[in-house]
Amino acid sequence: MEDPVLTLRKKAADQRAFPFRLAIVAGAALVVLLLGWAVGSFLGGGPAAKQGEQTVVVVPPGAGLSRIATILSDAGVVRSADAFKAIASAGGNAGKLKAGEYAIPSRASPAKIIDILTSGKSIQHAVTIPEGWTSAMVMRALAEAEFLDGPLPPTPPEGSLLPETYMVTRGTSRAAILAKMTDAHDKTLAQLWEKRALDVPVRTPQEAVILASIVEKETGQKDERERVAGVFSNRLRIGMRLESDPTIIYGLTRGEPLGRGIRQSELIAFTPWNTYLIPALPPTPIANPGRESLAAVMNPARTNELFFVADGTGGHVFAATYAEHLKNVEQWRAVEARRAEEAKAGN
Repeated sequence: MEDPVLTLRKKAADQRAFPFRLAIVAGAALVVLLLGWAVGSFLGGGPAAKQGEQTVVVVPPGAGLSRIATILSDAGVVRSADAFKAIASAGGNAGKLKAGEYAIPSRASPAKIIDILTSGKSIQHAVTIPEGWTSAMVMRALAEAEFLDGPLPPTPPEGSLLPETYMVTRGTSRAAILAKMTDAHDKTLAQLWEKRALDVPVRTPQEAVILASIVEKETGQKDERERVAGVFSNRLRIGMRLESDPTIIYGLTRGEPLGRGIRQSELIAFTPWNTYLIPALPPTPIANPGRESLAAVMNPARTNELFFVADGTGGHVFAATYAEHLKNVEQWRAVEARRAEEAKAGN
């Protein structure tokens, strides 16, 4: 039988220990709750985008954690700037957030946002330069691109840029993208020149660019480029004038749309680019030719054709003799006359 005194002492000790045990249990529960809150704050979904499925946020160069957190809070992608700062600091990411323009998905968690900002994968903007644009047209497009930065460099020489789509991030300098276009042109031209046919009539890479610019402006049909290049190559071989209408326009407007047909007086008015008068290539390109037109000039179609004229469908009809060409021109004039009548009737 247990000693009554000992039993009383045990009960007293248990009573004294109970508050401590209760405190331990309560502390453990609080730790669990705090951990749950932290995990929820880190991984839980954030606010919904104000519009659409994402919010674009720009983090400027040199921005520290406090400023970045404020930017995110002001944009509505995090609920609390202080909470985001605490989460980023606790994870050791305070100094890893990078400048850039980012697309934050709707309801993105702080963890997701930190992952995006530490990756540095900024939004990519497209700078598209169509084949046949003049260098002046390219410069206007760069000037109007609000996501580019810095002053506009001097206009580069005609034909020195490669028309293409270039992907850049916000803040890329206009000088940098222009240098990229020039470099792409130089590399492409060098590669194609090495693979040129041995009997091409152009003697230098620059002459190839000049002829390619004329081919580019003469046809928008991909499957015609080599054939048009073949016609002009045949003419150059025998010393025949190219007689290309786009060269007339370039002499008048430097490549800007004429907005009307070419007048007879303009065909016989001298400019350095008027290939109805000069029996050779003009002194400079008349546009920036694309890769396919450059390739066509390097390896033109092997035909005996010397003429082509529009066929009314967007393409051209070709001929080896002047007699054939005159018939094709007559058909084209008929198409023009019919269209004029239809336009008149429509009014």
